Amino acid sequence: MSSKKWVYLFEEGKSDMKSILGGKGANLAEMTRIGLPVPPGFTITAEACNEYLALGQEFPAGILEQTFAALAQLEEKTGKSFGDRDNPLLVSVRSGAAVSMPGMMDTILNLGLNDESVQGLASLSGDERFAYDCYRRFIQMFGNVVLEMEHAHFDDIIEKYKRKLGLIFDYEIPASELLAMISEYKNQVKKDKGIDFPQDVREQLIMAITAVFGSWNNQRAIVYRRINKIRDDLGTAVNVQCMAFGNLGEDCGTGVAFTRSPSTGERELYGEFLVNAQGEDVVAGIRTPLPISNLKENLPSVYEQFVNTCNNLEKHYRDMQDIEFTVEKGVLYMLQTRTGKRTTKAAVKIAVDMVSEGLISQGEALLRIDPEQIDQLLHRQIDTSAHLEPIAKGLPASPGAASGRVVLDADLAEKLGEAGERVYWYETRPLQMISMVLSIRRGC
Repeated sequence: MSSKKWVYLFEEGKSDMKSILGGKGANLAEMTRIGLPVPPGFTITAEACNEYLALGQEFPAGILEQTFAALAQLEEKTGKSFGDRDNPLLVSVRSGAAVSMPGMMDTILNLGLNDESVQGLASLSGDERFAYDCYRRFIQMFGNVVLEMEHAHFDDIIEKYKRKLGLIFDYEIPASELLAMISEYKNQVKKDKGIDFPQDVREQLIMAITAVFGSWNNQRAIVYRRINKIRDDLGTAVNVQCMAFGNLGEDCGTGVAFTRSPSTGERELYGEFLVNAQGEDVVAGIRTPLPISNLKENLPSVYEQFVNTCNNLEKHYRDMQDIEFTVEKGVLYMLQTRTGKRTTKAAVKIAVDMVSEGLISQGEALLRIDPEQIDQLLHRQIDTSAHLEPIAKGLPASPGAASGRVVLDADLAEKLGEAGERVYWYETRPLQMISMVLSIRRGC
């Protein structure tokens, strides 16, 4: 067995280990270290990813042994067993490079469910519908992310059931119909991939780790690194974390938030929250998230704790933070924090304000503004004094304005652009696009 350490429990790491644990893993370790409510977990290092790729997509010696040893420690902490029929431990699997970047593997939730452990989850939660909903979500995420199936195949199935039942939202589908949907999901996997959906939970985890490592060299990630001058040898870490469930009822939920506005830099919580939902629901476009301020009305005690946690994170990191969180039965869990991306206008305001607040020095403030960003402030923009009636609002990808044909595929957008056609690439799933268009038509 290799003596090389490939796996770190969250409590073994800290914030200055980003080159080893990736940004997400290092920050999860740091939040654990300073006593914030973080579900326990472990990180497989970015070094392991590089070694895996160097070996021709073979796991280096010792990595799987260390992974399942760490998993055993999660079982000991939680009193649950991975894949157990009666008391199953479920985990999420996330990628996390040292530099935050698009193109990496999407999150997988509820890993560890199979035809047996889902019964244990139903018994433990006392909610059969919740358990089946978690299972169908897991099959959908695993099929799309790990097995590389078209997301639309699963969307078509769930839309068929909602039409049949006359429902609008996924969470309205009853347990009996979810069970039938799970069967159709598994049949779709068999049809598309020629294999049965994996029931061995250890195999599920190994396949997910393989998918994270492989995502480092997908086309989007490669192009992004080239454009932004990011080294190709950084690799990505893998974060395995005990699940916190935001879809167990009205005292649960999930959300994302910035500690300051990423658009203007104003010192206010900015983000979205959904009651009775898992993380994917916030970004999927199926349900309309609520402003983070609504958390105060729905779960006031959680809101107060969340505000205090955000303030503590800003003081600790001395910068604006981008946060993901889940609330399970009225208990707050922190799932991620990282330095928040922001417009140039916001960057200048935040830097100036943090000097006034005594968080950073004037020298640090100057270093936080990239000279290339200043060019953005000089772009032609819509006159702020003009009287306009907007039909929709959102965070701008860049200052200025854009027009052209909407294209849902990056490769097609590139080809059309090279041919001289003006295009607007909207990277999303079809259902998200439909949601956006309907919102625009409603004037939302």
